[in-house]
Amino acid sequence: MNYKQCTTILWFLVCLSVSSMADLNSEIRDLENQKVVLNNEIKKISSKIKEAEKWSKEDANRYSTLEKRYRDDLSRRSLEIDSLNTKIKRIAEQVQAEKSKQSMAKNRADRVKSKREASLALMAEQCKKLEQQVEQTLPWDKDARLERVRSLLRDIQTKNASEEEAFSRLKVLIQEEIRFGDEVVIVNAPLTRNNGEVINARILRIGNQWMVYTDDNSAVYGVLKRTIENGKVKYDWYEALTLSERDAVKFAIDVKQARKAPQMVTLPLSLSVLRERESK
Repeated sequence: MNYKQCTTILWFLVCLSVSSMADLNSEIRDLENQKVVLNNEIKKISSKIKEAEKWSKEDANRYSTLEKRYRDDLSRRSLEIDSLNTKIKRIAEQVQAEKSKQSMAKNRADRVKSKREASLALMAEQCKKLEQQVEQTLPWDKDARLERVRSLLRDIQTKNASEEEAFSRLKVLIQEEIRFGDEVVIVNAPLTRNNGEVINARILRIGNQWMVYTDDNSAVYGVLKRTIENGKVKYDWYEALTLSERDAVKFAIDVKQARKAPQMVTLPLSLSVLRERESK
């Protein structure tokens, strides 16, 4: 091999070496660029990891807070439910007690109502008896007396009068009838005799037992007699008096009118009820 060939080979080797170095430098630069890129990626990923760890801690804290809040709320609601159950139980007991009171009050009201109804029924029965009694007594203001009794009876039957009012009115009527049976009264009034003659008479009523009369001239006399016809009481004037009976009637009227001194007077008059005329 000559010098020229050696030089050529050497130059070729040098060129080859320079070319290899250039490729190596280029590869190194690429690797360094990749390294920079990888470092940047690593930094980004590390930042994301730190951020994720931060979020994870925050999530854990939030979860812990929410869990504590949930437990506290659960405990609070449990206490509230227990309190509500206690209140419900107490209210249920109060409601039951109130129902018992209402039931007792209703029973008392029903008893009072039944007693009041029984009282009204009893007073209505007493009114009927009083009406029958008034119908059988002397015909002295009989229509007015009967109307007062019947008016009370109607109000009781139609419940237009309360128990207290009915009792008060019945008491007054009974007192009036008692007074009617006790008092002695004399009046001057027109009177129709059995023969139809109308005279001015002095009429004396002694309680609910006797009624007698005489005219102003003391010429005619009469005694009210009670008879029963067909089961009904009837009053008629009996005018066929004996002399002693006339004197007794005149004397009693004079004592009542203060023409004679106050004293006891005996009337020789019978109080017995005559038999039915139909049976005679």
